[in-house]
Amino acid sequence: MKKIILALFCFVSIEASAQVSTTDTAKKNIADTVKKDLFTAPDTVKKLHSNPLSLIPPGIAIAYGVSSFFIHPIRRVDYYIEGEIKKTNPTFSTKAESYFLVTPIVMVYGLDLIGVEGKNTFIDRTALLGLSGLFLGTTAYITKYTTHRLRPNKTDYLSFPSGHTSVAFMGAEFLAQEYSENSPVYTIIGYSVAVTTGIFRLYNRDHWFSDVVAGAGFGVLSTKAAYLVYPYLRNALTHKGKNGKSTMVMPSYQNGTPGLSFAAQF
Repeated sequence: MKKIILALFCFVSIEASAQVSTTDTAKKNIADTVKKDLFTAPDTVKKLHSNPLSLIPPGIAIAYGVSSFFIHPIRRVDYYIEGEIKKTNPTFSTKAESYFLVTPIVMVYGLDLIGVEGKNTFIDRTALLGLSGLFLGTTAYITKYTTHRLRPNKTDYLSFPSGHTSVAFMGAEFLAQEYSENSPVYTIIGYSVAVTTGIFRLYNRDHWFSDVVAGAGFGVLSTKAAYLVYPYLRNALTHKGKNGKSTMVMPSYQNGTPGLSFAAQF
């Protein structure tokens, strides 16, 4: 496990170093980043880099997971994989996925801090991440309580879909959206971590195979939907009125409470 984590960090360090040396951003600091982010025009937010057809794969993943509730051959795949894991690794136990699921998200902000610019500014990417989480929370997590599926380890009835896997793939797509134009290595790392998270959930017997597949679909779809919707939402909230006044709504966090702040420029 330590070797896997070390290898991932080596990949990130090497790629980040290459980006910094070729983009002349080595002198960038946090203050400059915040200043730039706060005064970026609303119409500079870049939309989803891929076409709407990219929504099909995560949709198929979700459909596969849902079909396990009424298509018996697909459900039998769940039982087969769970049985093989129980037979070959009956004592397997790890909590590594609890750290892996946020690794792609941490990478996005870490890369920006060391001078590797992503697609969007700090404020915009944070709002995009929040919107992705909102979509995920209102779909995947509500689905957990409505489907009422028992976990393989029989601890509760919140098995479908896999929440850890959903968050991991949401973060992997977030990393891909922000940095795939810099290098495909970032996408490979992000999705590798997400897949590893899903595998660990299977081997810990916290989820069935269909739970993990659906979780991946929910995670990717949530991020892609956020990148499709946010540019229009931001431009609607940040605009100039007929009298030339500009208004802005930004995410805020005060005294432990998240919210929105409103600002007007005269």
